Amino acid sequence: MNDVKICGLSTVDAVQVARDEGASHLGFIFFEKSPRNVSAEQARDLVVHKGDAKSVAVSVNADDAALDHVVTTMQPDMLQLHGGETIERVREVKARYGLPVIKALAVREAADLERAATYDGVADLLLLDAKPPKGADLPGGNGVTFDWSLLEALATRTPVLLSGGIGTHNIDDALAAVRGNESLIGIDLSSGVESAPGVKDTGAIAAFLRRTRSI
Repeated sequence: MNDVKICGLSTVDAVQVARDEGASHLGFIFFEKSPRNVSAEQARDLVVHKGDAKSVAVSVNADDAALDHVVTTMQPDMLQLHGGETIERVREVKARYGLPVIKALAVREAADLERAATYDGVADLLLLDAKPPKGADLPGGNGVTFDWSLLEALATRTPVLLSGGIGTHNIDDALAAVRGNESLIGIDLSSGVESAPGVKDTGAIAAFLRRTRSI
């Protein structure tokens, strides 16, 4: 397993455990509807504990003013666009901040995966998340998966992280799905290591990351 991103971090303890157990990326969410939402100032105080992991500022259809504040205050290593941002918007964000950009794509059926290749040469990394259930307020972190057999048709030059409903209960299946496609370089999870929405379980984070290292 190359990359494991733990997303929705909001406490020093969770950041330190994820760091010490080998997470490659640490995600901090800037979206008020999310139970994992943090301020730019909170994120700034958390990223000092990140060690060698890459810090990722996750936003949803954020405008320039919001991103300016996050980037200036937190100084993330990467930006993640988790809304309906267009290819042109990804280009704008990359040009404005000079940072690598992760673009999240929502997947439910095979046609959704066809969008992935359109970001080749634009996004630095893609994240495939399950489409949210009908009526959900959040674009991600809903604890639902999509049909991972669809990944057999995934073909993109851009490296990809698999996300959506991954946890200790299905880690073996997730890792098998990643190993089955050369475009996939790792996994991303958030709700799968929580004791309640937005409350990270440090024991679950440690167990999950140790499991990924043992396979």
